[in-house]
Amino acid sequence: MSSTTTGDLPLIKEQDLRKASTACFIGNFVEWFDYAAYGYFAVIISKVFFPEQDSTAALLSTFAVFAISFIVRPFGGIFWGTIGDKFGRRNALSWSILIMSVSTFLIALIPSYALIGVFAPILLLILRMVQGFSASGEYAGASAFLAEYAPKGKRGIYTSIVPASTAAGLLLGSLMAAVMTNMLSEEFMLDWGWRIPFLMAGPMGLIGRYIRLKLQKTPHFQAMEEKNANHHTPIKHLFIHHRRQLVIAFMVASLNAVAFYLVLSYMPTYLSQEIGIDETTSFIATSVSLFTYIGLIFLMGTLSDRFGRKKMLMAACVVFIVFTVPLFSILNTESVLFIILIEIVFGAMLSMNDGTLPAFLSEIFPTNVRYTGFAFTFNLANALLGGTAPLIATWLIDVTGSKLAPAWYLIAIAVVAVIAMAQATERSRDELR
Repeated sequence: MSSTTTGDLPLIKEQDLRKASTACFIGNFVEWFDYAAYGYFAVIISKVFFPEQDSTAALLSTFAVFAISFIVRPFGGIFWGTIGDKFGRRNALSWSILIMSVSTFLIALIPSYALIGVFAPILLLILRMVQGFSASGEYAGASAFLAEYAPKGKRGIYTSIVPASTAAGLLLGSLMAAVMTNMLSEEFMLDWGWRIPFLMAGPMGLIGRYIRLKLQKTPHFQAMEEKNANHHTPIKHLFIHHRRQLVIAFMVASLNAVAFYLVLSYMPTYLSQEIGIDETTSFIATSVSLFTYIGLIFLMGTLSDRFGRKKMLMAACVVFIVFTVPLFSILNTESVLFIILIEIVFGAMLSMNDGTLPAFLSEIFPTNVRYTGFAFTFNLANALLGGTAPLIATWLIDVTGSKLAPAWYLIAIAVVAVIAMAQATERSRDELR
């Protein structure tokens, strides 16, 4: 059995590396499959929980629940980050996936507004907040875990497993939405059809937890424990000693947050509600683009190992600034093939950022605060800008009357991110601190 080592760090067995990769993939896959189900069935969910409102108001209410549930994510990031930095990444990851899966499963069991009235959306909001709190440790924890396991010079490709698993979860959600909306009646979808993806979270989450309980501590965390360097309050340590890194990480993560939810989660709703494309076609277009996006993620992770995180992330900002409005402008077409090509281009632009960001955020913070720093900044960006992106996009279109409003919003965020990235230090070739 081959293994690798770095300096004084414990030996890394290849079977442990494979096990870590599998565990991180499955956990993140489950999380984002659940989020995809909510995003892709938003129109149906709006009719189930907000039937007394007109279609725009109901959709806004549905996305508001989606956005409000993100409020707890920064607090969840601090909570899970503290557990991960003080007691080990495995402990945080195994418990977060369990709580997330249970809360998602329970969403499927909520009675409709027609049965219990206002208590239906209230229960939806509560469970979404529990789901958001538990999920806030997933992406950051899995990325930090893989970064600390990855061989020298391969942190980019290994941490790209995390966004790839995110896209895989979205892909399954999109495929399910395409098949179900095409084959099942609207009556069945409103009654039980929309609940099926949420019910699947239970068994998938238990499988993910079982695998994670078998993981070993990362070499970097073990080395830190031996030095007794993890007995502190991570979030306090971050604000005292790493304020600059916190600001840069938040601003860079903001582009990922907005672009991710606009391009991969909100797009089917945008195509069907704003452009007038039928729901099945919009889901198929998103599914095809997600499939290519997964492959591009690994390519971008590999390129970030070769050219560095700074060049890749700044390039991602530039392409969003230059091409977002033109691409949105030509989405209003009847050609399904053309829509698919546009979405593939959007996916390629996002993969430049998404395939690089996990390694960058893992490298910007030292081991004793890595989980907390990553989780707090990433979840704060998603709470303020990511989870609200569908709501803001729908509201901007309604207020301005322009279908290009979401594109200009995305460009503004890209400008902020490129300014922050220009201040960052390249650490892709350095050992993790």
